[in-house]
Amino acid sequence: MGSRYLLRRILQAILTIAGIVVLNFILFRAMPGSPERMSHNPNQSAAARAELRARWGLDQPLFPDQFARYISTTARGDFGQSFKYKGQDVTEVIAGRVWPTVILFGLGELIAIAVGLVLGAYSGWKRGGVVDYAGNGVSLILYSMPYFLLGMILLVVFATALGWFPTAGMFTLGQTYSSFADQFLDFAHHLILPLAAVSLGLIGQYSILMRSSVIETRSEDYVMTATAKGLSESRVLRGHAVPNALLPTVSLIGINLGFIIAGAITVEVVFSWPGLGTLTQEALEARDYPVLQAIFLILAVTVVFANLAADIVYGRLDPRVRT
Repeated sequence: MGSRYLLRRILQAILTIAGIVVLNFILFRAMPGSPERMSHNPNQSAAARAELRARWGLDQPLFPDQFARYISTTARGDFGQSFKYKGQDVTEVIAGRVWPTVILFGLGELIAIAVGLVLGAYSGWKRGGVVDYAGNGVSLILYSMPYFLLGMILLVVFATALGWFPTAGMFTLGQTYSSFADQFLDFAHHLILPLAAVSLGLIGQYSILMRSSVIETRSEDYVMTATAKGLSESRVLRGHAVPNALLPTVSLIGINLGFIIAGAITVEVVFSWPGLGTLTQEALEARDYPVLQAIFLILAVTVVFANLAADIVYGRLDPRVRT
């Protein structure tokens, strides 16, 4: 891969992150509410309110004092203390919620990529067949269905009506485990429905895009040449059609991370999954701006890095974009 192409992409990512950091500072200071108002104490004295404002540095000028302090603390990974979880650092609050979200949406993304790409590639290659009609129809339904609606359907059918899975949480409340295997099985039992909601919601997108890409690729000269040489259909599909049809899907996977995080809030709330989605809802209800500011910054930077990775992979797959 060309060093100039890689350098341009890294520079763009750095500038984007710098813009996000500045926007993060401005956005949350334009919102209503402040630490002294979060105490909900009508008898709070003016001196106590002034002490709280001084503790948070809000008695200083916005520029350059507060901005300089925000940049220095953010660079150190210090996001202050939570309004709601008093006495706890924001990093501690978020640290306990990151891994449930990473596990849920990481596994969901991997399952969706594997199933969606295989289904889309086969449907596009066998266009007009039974698998194509059935797979494309199901994919369109899943693609048009919001995460929360899909989650509610799964919850009503498989948790409430059939009773096969628990309705909420990551573990059974009050459950004591005799071994790690028992704890893992309970965790997996709670994970199945949220994971199904995330995976099914993404499979439709990847399947539809991959199908259209394979259909377009089939008419290319190199595919027709490979077929004329007598290569088997499976070899032509795997070795010639799929690698080139992957190009738009790679971009979608990188871009999709932002939409996945938005869907995380609804999926996690529906299933009471203790991840960043439910933490975001709790912080919004409590106007816990330090937590919200940290979540916004972390997720935005994650999306930037995901898109940078997608650009690098795209550049490896398609040399034309490196010129």
